[in-house]
Amino acid sequence: MNALWLLSSGINAEYGGDNTAGHFTCSFIAGTAATVITQPFDVVKTRVMQGSRYSGVIQCIVATAKEGPMSFFKGFVPAWIRLSPQTILTWILLEKLRKVFPAS
Repeated sequence: MNALWLLSSGINAEYGGDNTAGHFTCSFIAGTAATVITQPFDVVKTRVMQGSRYSGVIQCIVATAKEGPMSFFKGFVPAWIRLSPQTILTWILLEKLRKVFPAS
């Protein structure tokens, strides 16, 4: 996580620090990273839940891996379109609320 923090800190500093453009950029990166990290787990979970095609999680992972490494990222764009705006709005709202209600 340190690499992502350093990247977002550098981008935030480039945009002038604590402002909406910096918050938007950093939350965009966070939403994209969250989608990249969770998508393989979501694909396996969805395939296991669809029915009796797989006898377990390990069999599902092996079968999906045989399709190729990119098969773990099927549905990435819809997941990113769902998660990224939510992350952006959440973090921008959090930062705005932090400015309105500072910690005492």
